[in-house]
Amino acid sequence: MLQALPLRLDERRFLGRYRAVRPLGNGASGAVWLAVDERDGREVAVKIVPRTGTLESRARREAQALAHLEHPRCPRVLACGRDNTNVYIALEYARGRTLREALRDRELTDADAVEAAAQVLDGLAHAHARGVVHRDVKPANVLLADDGDSLSIRLLDFGLARLAGTDTLTEAGNVPGTLAYIAPERLRGASATAAGDVWSTGVLLYEALAGTHPFWRPTLPETAAAIARGAEPLERIRPDLPKPILVAVDRALSVDAARRPSAAKLAAVLRRRSRGGGDAWNRVGEVATRFAPAALAGVYAGAAALLLPFFPAHWPAAIAAIAAGTTLLAPRLGIALALAVPVLPLGNVALALALLYAAAATAWLALHVRDCDRPPFVTLGPLLGPFAALLPLAYAGARSPLVRGLGAAAAVLLAEAVRAIRAGPIALGLPESRDPLAAAGALLRAVPESVALEAAALGAAAVLLPYAARRGPWGIAAWGAATMAVSLLPVPFLPVAAAVWLTCGVLVTRT
Repeated sequence: MLQALPLRLDERRFLGRYRAVRPLGNGASGAVWLAVDERDGREVAVKIVPRTGTLESRARREAQALAHLEHPRCPRVLACGRDNTNVYIALEYARGRTLREALRDRELTDADAVEAAAQVLDGLAHAHARGVVHRDVKPANVLLADDGDSLSIRLLDFGLARLAGTDTLTEAGNVPGTLAYIAPERLRGASATAAGDVWSTGVLLYEALAGTHPFWRPTLPETAAAIARGAEPLERIRPDLPKPILVAVDRALSVDAARRPSAAKLAAVLRRRSRGGGDAWNRVGEVATRFAPAALAGVYAGAAALLLPFFPAHWPAAIAAIAAGTTLLAPRLGIALALAVPVLPLGNVALALALLYAAAATAWLALHVRDCDRPPFVTLGPLLGPFAALLPLAYAGARSPLVRGLGAAAAVLLAEAVRAIRAGPIALGLPESRDPLAAAGALLRAVPESVALEAAALGAAAVLLPYAARRGPWGIAAWGAATMAVSLLPVPFLPVAAAVWLTCGVLVTRT
């Protein structure tokens, strides 16, 4: 990895007009600096590539490739030149962060990931139509630009691009690119084609939706072997995703390059879900994804402060607002804050209760490490009340079956805990207890058998719901019939029936 090239006083202008401001980053082929065009004041990115080995030829190849392109998803070349030491390429500059950074911080929703991949494919389709194959599509080479509220990407680093009718500048046996995103046919020695870029985009999208890379292994030979075998179907990891998305990703990752769709066709398939009625569902999903965790975290914290005697009378509303606002700005911190609110009130009743709850809250956060926005959804149990059969639908978007099952079950148990607290002060013979295990036993014995059965039934229903939805209307109908068995418990029949019918209706509409 090259370091940012140091600049002497006489080197602070590139190509006679671009004044260096600060380094933006480094890559295997050079450094990138932020600069200002002294003629019009515009910010630009200047790529500096040393004139050593094949680097100079590849820099000129990148400039040549970009000169062929004129698309919003591809950076525009503003100027190119060289001196005795370096090659300089001045490019359009866009502020933002890379897709790799966004994935690392788990900032993308499923809808954002699909749209980002579709935009990558838009840029690739334009490049492919002009005889340019990128050969190094990966999250680190995709910029999420700060272009207002709408998601907008730029496809970066065409340094390994191949132009139709030109030589490859590659030594025999050397496959340019990043191994984890290289198509299997290229590992077998075939030339880079547009289908290889589609494969790389498929890997990128799989990684964004699954939260894990489909081929990453401890060693390079193991990674190459995994690529040759092909990816595990995304459905096994994310059965809750719409079928067109699952099918599109699987086709993009077909080991047979001839079976992969073109970049343009794959982009169209990815966007098809957002047409017609699907668009409304996507908008609802985006709003819920952004605001529901914060709202529920606020409700959880405020209700805990209100129901558990400890805080002054005017504090619960402020605590709820702080928890909600913090969750909106920093989800993990806000959710941890909301979960921490009951610790002191419970400790005021019994140390054992506080220790037991603290351990449970910590385990709850650890359980949701891959579904970091889901911990507050347990608050839906008390909020839904007799309509608790809607919990499987609320948890359908969780990636982990364990989160879906335990989340729905815990929501039912939390509803029972709230009911017991509202009925009278916490008793259970715990005030003198300092043993968390004894406290846990006392709490379990206090849970009515009917509530335990309801929690187990709805937990199982939440686990199975995405799998049933994948089977179409018949699978949904079978799930609904099985879930109606909850009505055999001593719970109101009409709310259960209404919740199950509503869930089935939503699933059929989305299928």
